[in-house]
Amino acid sequence: MAASELRDLLADGTSLTIVCHNNPDPDCLASALALGRIAMAVGMDEYDIIYSGDISHQQNRAFVNLLDIDLAKFDQDAVRDRAPSDLLAFVDHSKPGSNNEVPDDVDVDVVIDHHPAEDVTARYVDHREEVGATATILAEYVRELDVPVDDTLATALLFAIRRETLDFLRGVTDAEYAAAGFLHPFADDDLLQRLSRPAVSGATVDAIADAIDNRTVTGSVLLSHVGRTSERDALPQAADYLVTLEGVSTAIVFGIVDDDIQLSGRSTDSRVNVGSVLSEAFGDVGSAGGHQEMAGGEIPLGIFADYGDEGAPLVDVVERVVTKRLFSVLNIGDDE
Repeated sequence: MAASELRDLLADGTSLTIVCHNNPDPDCLASALALGRIAMAVGMDEYDIIYSGDISHQQNRAFVNLLDIDLAKFDQDAVRDRAPSDLLAFVDHSKPGSNNEVPDDVDVDVVIDHHPAEDVTARYVDHREEVGATATILAEYVRELDVPVDDTLATALLFAIRRETLDFLRGVTDAEYAAAGFLHPFADDDLLQRLSRPAVSGATVDAIADAIDNRTVTGSVLLSHVGRTSERDALPQAADYLVTLEGVSTAIVFGIVDDDIQLSGRSTDSRVNVGSVLSEAFGDVGSAGGHQEMAGGEIPLGIFADYGDEGAPLVDVVERVVTKRLFSVLNIGDDE
């Protein structure tokens, strides 16, 4: 899609509501900020960034606080009851009801995303699965449309690209390097360093420690769980760490968070698409998927009620069922 088409669509609107995915990360937040800046640059009166879930990861909290990003909690009326000139946009996700709380029947005006998805529809769609970060796409728009760039916008986009690609080591393309080269002169180096080293809570450390203690390794595949935790974002941090264990090329960590089972997967094995693994294992009971090297999932806890037997603790039931499904998809023998 051409940047001029996005510019023309936004210029015809009077306001823009940008919906982040559930529990937004820096790639989503920076992309939303950039799209809002683009909207204002082409003459739109106002924009809002809304999200569902929590901003609980210490790095995400630091990102919002240090960059002073103005966010509002998700409001269904804001996405359903709007005038034709009040536009609705998704960044870093693409379909109503998938990793967001937007009703399935709501029409979306703009979708900009890099995550795998099928049948993405909107008045304007830029869906590039081959790109390493959604922020990369937004950086291209900012450059092509000559949108004013200050240190906040540049730092947000550059940090998001670095974080999404693990400092240009995961899923990186030429587009990420080009975007970084454009953004670097405007970015605040001190702020980038502060964002890279946020304080970590004791509960997060405890959850990661549980993942380390509970790990099981079969061949090059590591599975682990953290039991019940309030630290949802400890799961991807644990997966990032455990996949670096010697002999391990695929790590999947899961845990019970509130009323859901959360999963996070990482893989450095070119033969394993961890997004497809999670989608195949849990797509029929929840929302799961992602990229070849990184993926996540969410499963309603209620589905495990049918698996309980002889009063077994829920954590044990979840561990048994989740492990069995993953072993089946990964073609790993299950001795249980």
